[in-house]
Amino acid sequence: MKEFKVTDWLPTTKKEVEMRGWEQLDVIIFSGDAYVDHPSFGSAVIGRILEYEGYRVAIVPQPNWRDDLRDFKKLGTPRLFFGISAGCMDSMVNRYTANKRRRSDDAYTPDARGDMRPDNASVVYSNILKDLYPEVPVIIGGIEASMRRLSHYDYWEDKLRKSILVDSRADMLVYGMGEKTIVEIARRMDSGESIGSITDIPQTVFMRAKGEVLVQSDDIVLHSHEECLKNRKAHAENFRHIEEESNKYEASRILQETGNSVVVVNPPYPPMTQEELDHSFDLPYTRMPHPKYKGKRIPAYEMIRHSVNIHRGCFGGCAFCTISAHQGKFIVSRSKESILREVKAVVNMPDFKGSLSDLGGPSANMYGMRGRDINKCRRCKRPSCIHPKICPNLNVDHSMLLDLYHEVEKVEGLKKFYIGSGVRYDLLLHDNKDAELNKAAADYTRELILKHVSGRLKVAPEHTSGRVLDIMRKPHFEQFITFKKIFDRINRENNLRQQIIPYFISSHPGCTEEDMAELAAITRGLDFHLEQVQDFTPTPMTVSTETYYTGFHPYTLEKVFTARSKNEKLAQRMFFFWYENEYKNRIIGELRKMGRRDLIDKLYGGKNFGR
Repeated sequence: MKEFKVTDWLPTTKKEVEMRGWEQLDVIIFSGDAYVDHPSFGSAVIGRILEYEGYRVAIVPQPNWRDDLRDFKKLGTPRLFFGISAGCMDSMVNRYTANKRRRSDDAYTPDARGDMRPDNASVVYSNILKDLYPEVPVIIGGIEASMRRLSHYDYWEDKLRKSILVDSRADMLVYGMGEKTIVEIARRMDSGESIGSITDIPQTVFMRAKGEVLVQSDDIVLHSHEECLKNRKAHAENFRHIEEESNKYEASRILQETGNSVVVVNPPYPPMTQEELDHSFDLPYTRMPHPKYKGKRIPAYEMIRHSVNIHRGCFGGCAFCTISAHQGKFIVSRSKESILREVKAVVNMPDFKGSLSDLGGPSANMYGMRGRDINKCRRCKRPSCIHPKICPNLNVDHSMLLDLYHEVEKVEGLKKFYIGSGVRYDLLLHDNKDAELNKAAADYTRELILKHVSGRLKVAPEHTSGRVLDIMRKPHFEQFITFKKIFDRINRENNLRQQIIPYFISSHPGCTEEDMAELAAITRGLDFHLEQVQDFTPTPMTVSTETYYTGFHPYTLEKVFTARSKNEKLAQRMFFFWYENEYKNRIIGELRKMGRRDLIDKLYGGKNFGR
């Protein structure tokens, strides 16, 4: 095992910069997360990729924004630009629950302290730097900036906000996974170009005065922010364009007027090649928190320290999820060699006990999957490759993933590895015309259940109502029941006592109290006492959030009922816990009002509680 010294991490203090013999930095990155030098932490990835290109980079993790701002001054001014990320999560999602209560802990902070980042961290950090160093370019990125690049609904403030570029006063925004973008920006600025003259780099967003932007023939011009404030349906119409262009190989530029300015969103880069993705993962990460945190626990790191990510992207297109919006829907898989190198690095960690907690990705079993005819993919703008049905052009072969598993199993010192990422059972159950593909799916399912479940397999049916699931872009519940039967049979045949743990969401757009009552009855019939449940939380720039805010589905512009008040949400949530005595009388009363005495019998065996 290699002995690390502090200079193996990117510098975080003036002393660490001097230890490297540097007089000035090229780029200084401010992050809302603690500095963990690991490929799962975005600031580390951006820092390492710039370092590889020869730039002198430092990271200032979780700067204090409430004192004399010494954290923002201690490294001086960078030669090229300041970079800002709120962290691996949107800061508002990180800091508040679905009920808008302040969280007491933060998984990305040492010892889970809950007061180490501000609300709207990107905006706060950027404004501080703009006030201190008005001449130095500021570039914002990460999930918070990415999902707030145009007019967006903020659930915690309950209002439509302008592009984050307006409030942050940043010079440029990088959306999506930003390795290629940030390197190109650095190269262009290093060659003498000013940030204000750079307008053509893919995956960037910038803002100009109205008269300075020439509308091109293939540009998509959205309704202005002011129009959206007046007309929520206009905002819903905008979102369809935003999502479709985010998921295309060859997208159009997007323009939106905001006040006297125009926000310009350049199209994304094409999906990374395997070689480019391998390069990002093969950079010289220590895979550990910076030594400054010695003796402290960072929960988010504890979760992933012995896990390995095998691909990027997700073609599920779930309506409430930001993964495809940020990473893209096209799967880019790491090479087997790159994955094996990382597995061996984990095995050699001093605290490794023999098991990988996860060998997966945004969805565990999409590795190696792509369109058979890429030219068809280039013309496609479907947000999901598997909803409402699996695209006939999609190759859902699980044999490549099985082969990877078999190679990983051979790594010396590795006793076992688990699949902790979500598994898409609709891919496993799909009836292919090719018998070999069906066999590979069946073999994968069996091997997953027999070898790679740590006692409990977590899957996400999300709901039981077909109508709600259609809005969610999820497979119908019958597929979960089919998969559960297979899971139970394989466990029974092999004398295993493993559990399948389903995730469910209440109060999602389209969901009514009656839908939740039926969910309770159906899951009770399957002998589930639900524990992995949550209220729908509207996060910026998803189909579900825009439907929640506007009342219209962005693709059909039809009205959709949504539980919005606290009482409406609690009324839906209580059905998850039908087995708790405190809810029985209330649930029975609600079911009587609905005229659903049949559900009373299904939940409580005909006992008339509360009479």
